[in-house]
Amino acid sequence: MQGKPVVAIAGATGAQGGGLARAILSDPASPFAVRALTRNPVSAKARALAELGAEVVAADVDDPASLARAFEGASAAYCVTFYWDHVSPERESAQASAMAHAAKQAGLGHVIWSTLEDTRRFVPLEDGRMPTLMGRYKVPHFDAKGEADAVFAGLGLPVTYLLTSFYRDNFNRFGFGPVRDSAGRLVLTLPMADRKMPGIAAEDIGRCAYGILKRGAEFHGARVGVASEHLTGEEMAAGLSEATGEPVRYEPVPHPVFRQLGFPHADDLGNMFQFNTEFSEEFCKARDPRISRELNPAMLTFQQWVQANRGKIPVQ
Repeated sequence: MQGKPVVAIAGATGAQGGGLARAILSDPASPFAVRALTRNPVSAKARALAELGAEVVAADVDDPASLARAFEGASAAYCVTFYWDHVSPERESAQASAMAHAAKQAGLGHVIWSTLEDTRRFVPLEDGRMPTLMGRYKVPHFDAKGEADAVFAGLGLPVTYLLTSFYRDNFNRFGFGPVRDSAGRLVLTLPMADRKMPGIAAEDIGRCAYGILKRGAEFHGARVGVASEHLTGEEMAAGLSEATGEPVRYEPVPHPVFRQLGFPHADDLGNMFQFNTEFSEEFCKARDPRISRELNPAMLTFQQWVQANRGKIPVQ
């Protein structure tokens, strides 16, 4: 790897950053070296990246000085935050700003910022069809990222804004999998009516980012949304039937009902699904599967992801 341009990857032991790190490290022809940023460089995930050839360094997105050190001497960086680690839009904004300023200080030649729409541009705070949360957000885990886009742009960075999609892995890990009704039948409950939703395997987000890095300046200043397909709830239920080995029925639920289900952050997620539903055309258009597959030809379809996860999706 000596002499190769270094890509500093924030969240390298997480889903997106880990996917990018593994995409680079598993490619014998890769033009890049990996600098994996992590709060815990001795964790099992960090050691696994080191064994693959990554330079693992201690850095914390809450510590601007550590980011400045970690970005120094790099050629490019992947910047990502994890809202659900702290559930604070203000903290997420501060983390994004810290990464942007560290990238500027290091003079990086390319920055990929993992972002989402600021939904307030579609649904103003005074719009009562969707409740305002935390006093100034509609979808907090979207809005803080979208708001931070202006920081990267304002610093004049050579940035690519990478718009992510619904993780297929949410069916495994985030409680979105099918549940049993009173008769014991599996039901997929999502507040998406009959609209389509972009989705992607988390690992494939990193692979798409690798495709962007390889094409470099072509994507400076661009907004690139990634998705493997746009699927309805019915189509996802059909795929999950194969994964679970049992019939799964899709049952749409109204957004106000979803927001009142009582699980953590149901209001934020309910607003997210309402945004995805009411602005499905715009949300899907921003995430073109054709472009995504050009960046990542090996990207899994939902059917392929289902086959790889047969028997792994928990049901309740």
